[in-house]
Amino acid sequence: MTLYSLSELKVLVVEDNQFMRELLSDSLKAMNVGVVEIARSGNRAKELMANNSYDLIITDLEMEEGTGIDLIDTIRRGRNIADPLIPIIVLSANTTRSMIQAARDAGTTEFLAKPVSAKALYRRISAIIEAPRDFIRTDAYFGPDRRRRHDLNYDGPKRRKDDK
Repeated sequence: MTLYSLSELKVLVVEDNQFMRELLSDSLKAMNVGVVEIARSGNRAKELMANNSYDLIITDLEMEEGTGIDLIDTIRRGRNIADPLIPIIVLSANTTRSMIQAARDAGTTEFLAKPVSAKALYRRISAIIEAPRDFIRTDAYFGPDRRRRHDLNYDGPKRRKDDK
């Protein structure tokens, strides 16, 4: 695993559970992340993002005030947010197929199941650095390209400009 200097990163953690906030904050600080800010709700995160810029958002999906899906939608639509292309890592204990698909369809960059380890979190951050994904804009979706690999044997409809 490649070790990256994360000292220049400014990360916003959006989590309503105090234990998880502390775990994530401590883990990020142990990775030498430059700035770690905390929001206890999606609504508070939106307030912070209206006046600050971040390099990465780490958010829970199910919170008391404002869901992670609502937050991702606000970010991707650029509503009072400086950078709609910001990477977003979703952390959730709800790993049902429908929840993962909802997060993906909202524009999540990476998904990570709780309970989370510092090593798993670092791997997701590394994945964002090593394999940044192009963004796709359609009438129904704006976010990272959901295709993680180019399948030479794909036999379905060709909908991308670069598909031949």
